[in-house]
Amino acid sequence: MFATVESEVRSYCRGWPTVMRTARGAWVTDTGGHRYLDFFAGAGALNYGHNNPILKAAVLDYLASDGIVHSLDMATTAKQRFLETFSRLILEPRGLDYKVMFPGPTGTNAVESALKLARKVTGRETIVSFTNAFHGMTLGALSVTGNSMKRAGAGVPLAHATPMPYDNYFGGATEDFHWFARVLDDAGSGINLPAAVIVETVQGEGGLNAARVEWLQELARLCRQRGILLIVDDVQMGCGRTGPFFSFEVAGIVPDIVTLSKSISGYGLPLALTLFRRELDVWSPGEHNGTFRGHNPAFVTATKALETYWATDELTNETIAKSKLVRDRLDCIAATYDGICVRGRGMAQGLKFDQDGRAAAVCRAAFDRGLLMETSGPADEVAKILPPLTISESELTAGLDILAEAVAVTAA
Repeated sequence: MFATVESEVRSYCRGWPTVMRTARGAWVTDTGGHRYLDFFAGAGALNYGHNNPILKAAVLDYLASDGIVHSLDMATTAKQRFLETFSRLILEPRGLDYKVMFPGPTGTNAVESALKLARKVTGRETIVSFTNAFHGMTLGALSVTGNSMKRAGAGVPLAHATPMPYDNYFGGATEDFHWFARVLDDAGSGINLPAAVIVETVQGEGGLNAARVEWLQELARLCRQRGILLIVDDVQMGCGRTGPFFSFEVAGIVPDIVTLSKSISGYGLPLALTLFRRELDVWSPGEHNGTFRGHNPAFVTATKALETYWATDELTNETIAKSKLVRDRLDCIAATYDGICVRGRGMAQGLKFDQDGRAAAVCRAAFDRGLLMETSGPADEVAKILPPLTISESELTAGLDILAEAVAVTAA
């Protein structure tokens, strides 16, 4: 049925050739009753696991009470509670005076609105992005995405964007950040002052490249000194994926604009936010809109997720501890074989293989042994670990054991 009716564009299902039926926590079960430990977590959309019972109860109660489901941008009680809770638990404790915009249901909607706003505020056209970046599949987001295969799918020129080398792009041989600063200040470089810079603190789809704290701090300083808006794309790395709620907190920087999606709803429901400094809110009513920018069941589960997991530092501390467990095991695997190194930060880590096709082979071997993983990087050279943050230590260890076995059986 899938091969006959569904488009050839499908991708994840090709690496996991089975039909999934149920899921709970860190486990997914197919129609044959086979259980799989999930180190994919909806590409980061399920930080709190599948069918989290606390969040499920909240949304079921809301639906049973005939709560509004679709509302465009009308004021609803569900939206009000979300905004109050997000302000109280996330923005205010971090001293972030951001306005909250609901741009549409996905991360690429948030990126599109961020790019539009930066251009509207500054009156400039160009956006600076980075090598191996991924920001979405719509035309504006594709223009600041690095992957050549995804860019080619646009079918038209992707203009008004300038790529720069990401941290350690030259492997330490050249101080790549100095190149960016130099061309901005050189009247002969051919680079006009951009409206904004958009960056991921950890490039998830780009191969788990993690920027150094010092690099992020210098980038923020450069943007501030030159009047360039700084956009942090936290669609995959936000909502606690690297430990703190926002991935940029570790660097102590305050972006002008932040994009969130994936796990902001808490339950895998579509929801995206664009956050920006209050003085940047120059939108006219309806200037950026969308039919599904007010998905109330997602507001309900998002609110419950914030109340359950972000009223204290417990989840952050647990994530940091689990991250160390993952790093220690990955370091051990990498030290055992040639041509492997560890990438990433927090609960977004993985193994980079020098041998072509090895990462895909490892993910296939892991699937055969009951573990769901994906590859990332421009050549699919990284086997990526992205489990739910709520995964137990025993489940995490079991998955890492399977990964170690998959690496061993593909080493021959």
